[in-house]
Amino acid sequence: MTANQPEPAPDWLPSPRVRAAIAKRLAAAAAEMTTAAMADMATKHAWINALDPEHRSWITVVVRAGVDGFVSWFERGATGPSSDNIFDVAPRPLQRQISLQQTLDLVRSTIASVERHVLTQLPRGDRAVCRIAILHYSREVAFDAAEVYAHAAESRGAWDARIEAVVLDAVVRGEADETVLARASSLGWGTPQGVAVVIGDLAGSKESAVRRLAARAGVDVLVAPQGDRLVVLIGGPFGTDTEALGIAAELADAFGPGPLVVGPVVGPLSEAFASARAALSGRRAAVAWPQAPRPVLASDLLPERALIGDGHARRALARGVYGVLAEKGGELLETLEAFLGCGTVEGAARQLFVHANTVRYRLARIEEATGYSALDQRDSYCLRLGLSLGRIIT
Repeated sequence: MTANQPEPAPDWLPSPRVRAAIAKRLAAAAAEMTTAAMADMATKHAWINALDPEHRSWITVVVRAGVDGFVSWFERGATGPSSDNIFDVAPRPLQRQISLQQTLDLVRSTIASVERHVLTQLPRGDRAVCRIAILHYSREVAFDAAEVYAHAAESRGAWDARIEAVVLDAVVRGEADETVLARASSLGWGTPQGVAVVIGDLAGSKESAVRRLAARAGVDVLVAPQGDRLVVLIGGPFGTDTEALGIAAELADAFGPGPLVVGPVVGPLSEAFASARAALSGRRAAVAWPQAPRPVLASDLLPERALIGDGHARRALARGVYGVLAEKGGELLETLEAFLGCGTVEGAARQLFVHANTVRYRLARIEEATGYSALDQRDSYCLRLGLSLGRIIT
């Protein structure tokens, strides 16, 4: 059989003359079957009674289209799909009003009403063939419903992706006004305790995996590609950078293989620009620290960010090291300078004319004040740069 040849009639179908007679009897009862289907739905499903009169009237139109479609399909030979999708007669507001489950309720009630009429009203000779026809036609209607909801899901997904990209673009640019907050809310964004921005490589990333892992971690996410990077906004019941880092670690496998940087935790979405700014700066600077953990906090990349000209990082590092130690008295600054200069506790003690234990005690105070240990190689680098920036800036 070629593509242009009509599909042969099924074996169970009667002759055209008999088929036309049955179709005529079905068409005469179309209104009765429609009324029965609506009454059945009103009895079994509370949602139908909750609709306003306009939407209920459109439901009736859809049911009648289904009944008429069955009669027409049967009379034509019951081959191939029905000529038109019966749900196309419904306006778009109705398609958005009722769910897929409610649509299945509608289809079941309509098919059941037609079947009851066939078994009680048609001549006995018509019943067997009509029951077979109903089974075949219900399959076509099911495909019609699936097509409508699949198309709606695709359209909704594409629209949501555009809205999501707009929201994240506004966050990155620091323009998260009330309109942006409303758009984020329409995407399911709640009012989380903490918000942080996570940025990684787009190449090799899987957005769907980000969403799945985020749902498993119990956090809200907004996801959008921007250039060669994947920007993810996470929100949830966390209040510290360390907690946000733990959540980012759960999402890490869904990002590309490059650096994964986590911005600081902020409050509401309107403040997320600060987190995005730090994460973007950290991602640019991460190449200077090949041994950086993955994910890494933007605050752990302060030295590298300062070197690429990030003014916020320079000021934070200067205040966090030089400023803090200067406030606590000159002996801590002096001790740190001496230790960094000679590299040993004993050498610093000789230079300062104090006992080695005094140097150790002061170094412990320096770590308590700044969060950096002069005895750690990475931390000593941060301390040295913090001292230099502090003397330059102040």
